[in-house]
Amino acid sequence: MKDHKSNGYNRRDFMRLSLGVAGGLALPGGFAARAFAADRPPIGTWPAGSSGDSVFIGITVPRTGSYATQGEDELKGYQLAVEHLNTGNALMKKISPKTKKGVLGKEVKYGVTDSSAKPNTAVQAQQRYITENKAILMTGSTSSAVAVALNKLAQREHVLYVTGISGSNDTTGKDCVRYGFRQCFYGETAANALGPVLLKAYGKNLKAAFMTPDYTYGHTVTKSMNDYLSAHGGWKMVTNQVSPLGAPDFSSYLTNIANSGADILINVNWGHDAVLSTQQAKQFGILPKMKLAFPYQIPFLAPEVGAATLEGVYAATDFWWTLEDKYPLAKMFVAEFQKKYGYRPEWGAENAYMSFAMWADAVEHAGSFYPPDVIKSFEAGRKLESMVGPVHMRAADHQLVRPVIIVRGKAPKDMKNKEDFWQVTEIVPGAGLMQKPDAFGCDLGSYT
Repeated sequence: MKDHKSNGYNRRDFMRLSLGVAGGLALPGGFAARAFAADRPPIGTWPAGSSGDSVFIGITVPRTGSYATQGEDELKGYQLAVEHLNTGNALMKKISPKTKKGVLGKEVKYGVTDSSAKPNTAVQAQQRYITENKAILMTGSTSSAVAVALNKLAQREHVLYVTGISGSNDTTGKDCVRYGFRQCFYGETAANALGPVLLKAYGKNLKAAFMTPDYTYGHTVTKSMNDYLSAHGGWKMVTNQVSPLGAPDFSSYLTNIANSGADILINVNWGHDAVLSTQQAKQFGILPKMKLAFPYQIPFLAPEVGAATLEGVYAATDFWWTLEDKYPLAKMFVAEFQKKYGYRPEWGAENAYMSFAMWADAVEHAGSFYPPDVIKSFEAGRKLESMVGPVHMRAADHQLVRPVIIVRGKAPKDMKNKEDFWQVTEIVPGAGLMQKPDAFGCDLGSYT
């Protein structure tokens, strides 16, 4: 029988040392768990993927297409996290206190593939990473369609997946899986955080026009926003303009919005689609005639459309760099990121960094890369420090309990520097924004 190698010990060594534990033999910290784990049947890429002195992560982010700008920011967050894991950086240790250098002492390596925000491309790339590189972790969505597809791959292949950016309710709702985890905010929490702000700012019984990208992210975010505003404020959706991802021209949709009699435009588009649709809404004279809101703030939207267009506009987001004034870890992260990349991070980069840090913490506490043990470590609900204060994973649906940040666009004259586009107006605690774990049909499935 072929020996399974781990840290220089083979199966016979593990069995002998395991018996030694029962007889009172002292073993290095964490070694007993690994010794017993050696007798478990292989699952996913375990134990092959963690048998050497390094482990591999597969990253698929959009580097071309409508979401490319956001994908590049996300990628930088992943790369910084890997660097910090491998060097034992102080920021990483604040989030994952057991981290020394590497994860369980193993160097973290990674591969990157351009997904172009296409689910099939992402799945094919990750399948190659699993087969050829024995990837022990997958990550990298900017489209929720990609996130849902990789959720399914993760469960089928028994390889863990942490989302990057995914705003659909379905990701930890009806499409949740035992092997998938999400740490960013999403449609329901965005609506429950931003909805009260809009009602206070603009009043009740308004007419709203929605712009919705035609996939799971767009439809679930629009539904959550409309449900909240109609139920709590008597708002009425007078038109919902649904467009394909990567639409080059929004004129026909904007004509319908201009003729709808709406008081406010709620733009659910994302990435370059959000930029184009907002720019064209201004060209059509819809803005500033109508108010504008973004339930899911788009990284780099402000520098592309300009502060003047976004002045006074409300949006929900995960992170904004001025949170460094409130949270010590945010200050550390902004400084580290800016030093390496020359600009202050957007929230995609923060999402990516936190995803890896939380995974590392789960592995270190499990004392093993054995997937069911890592999953149960995630599900233990430990409080972790983050860029937005203490957070924890909800075991029932693998959704992080974290605050949602509300921002309002600054007037150009009020900007203190070229990146000072948004003012943080509220930090809304996460637990009260979330639906019950089974409300959106989550059934996580099995560990094995």
